[in-house]
Amino acid sequence: MPVATVPPTALLLMLCTLYFAQGLPFGLITRALPAIAREAGLPLQYIGLLSLAALPWALKFLWAPWLDQLGRDRPNHRKRWIIACQLAAVAVLAVMAQLPMDTLTAPLFFALLGLLLLLNLCFATHDIASDGLAVRLLPATLRGIGNSIQTGGYKVGLLTGGALLLWLVGEIGWTHSLWLAMAALLLLLIPVSRYPEPLEPATIKVVFGLRWWFAELWRFWRRSGMGWWLLVLLTYKVGDSFGSAMIKPFLIDQQWTLAQIAALDLTASLAGLVAVAVAGLLLLKLSRLTALIIFALLQSSAFFGWAWLAEHSYSALIWPLAIAEQCADGLATVTLFTVMMDRCRAGHEGSDYTLQASMMLMAAGVFTLTSGFSAASFGYALHFTLAAVLALAAIIPALFWGYTRQNQNE
Repeated sequence: MPVATVPPTALLLMLCTLYFAQGLPFGLITRALPAIAREAGLPLQYIGLLSLAALPWALKFLWAPWLDQLGRDRPNHRKRWIIACQLAAVAVLAVMAQLPMDTLTAPLFFALLGLLLLLNLCFATHDIASDGLAVRLLPATLRGIGNSIQTGGYKVGLLTGGALLLWLVGEIGWTHSLWLAMAALLLLLIPVSRYPEPLEPATIKVVFGLRWWFAELWRFWRRSGMGWWLLVLLTYKVGDSFGSAMIKPFLIDQQWTLAQIAALDLTASLAGLVAVAVAGLLLLKLSRLTALIIFALLQSSAFFGWAWLAEHSYSALIWPLAIAEQCADGLATVTLFTVMMDRCRAGHEGSDYTLQASMMLMAAGVFTLTSGFSAASFGYALHFTLAAVLALAAIIPALFWGYTRQNQNE
């Protein structure tokens, strides 16, 4: 079947379901589990370690070329990978549902961490196949709509896996909540299984090796100004990751219930969705450098606010600060991702973008890992202050990158 004859409505519906499914586990890890684990009595140091489970998302560029090639000459090449990964994720959730989460001891925590790692491995691989399918089948006229639906589907999945699942755990318990998540993932396979993926012709066999891999990396980074851009990638989101990982544990220690935190998270996340849309409009007027600096300042200001709140316990500021943090995160993230696209070379868009995203995720992940130790050692007020300083410090490499870029244009 030629690509041009693929029904657009069916394709967009399938993309929406694929990226919604990917948002579910990430919402569980980043938004629901920190509060659930803290209420179960887990020390802050362990809560920060939950981010280890996201490691496959940072490393997925390592196996993406093989996934593109294996089974390419057979029908439903990418769809088979997607279905297999989603079914494997359901099996992992079935095991997780059996864990007694009322009291989270250290041995139980490491069992949970291992299962979360497997869950993310499933969906990181799922994402490679989904992205390949979207890039291949979306015609130029539908790519804008397609990307909007993909992002919207992922964000709604993130909210469902975070705020809604957190609320469900408080109402019906951990086990029943995960069974509902499993049922949702199985239902989402219906439009995927019914979708007629066009046959992908086999290409010349490529032998991948370490020499080829290192050569690809070197060609990307050796361009002028890319050293400063690498520093931007390694610093721009670490402050937000470092600080936001401890917001829900802080609220639990302030005697907030899971239902209250879920309501706050849902409201703040919806505000963040609006900010994501606004960011696209603002980038039509602002230069890339100006936007990077302004939104880094907003991120920093939000965490200075959390630091002040932790010191003075003024609960009336929690809602506006949570909304401000999510809006700043949305604005900064869209800007960073836009510049990442600008940095991609023609003909290498997929690998270049994945490489940059992996650098950003690995740096943010390292700081998230240490967040629990920081909050436990220094207290919440100093921890949030450090997060604000880290967000502010990202402006320095951004300025040098902008200066280098300006000189190149001249």
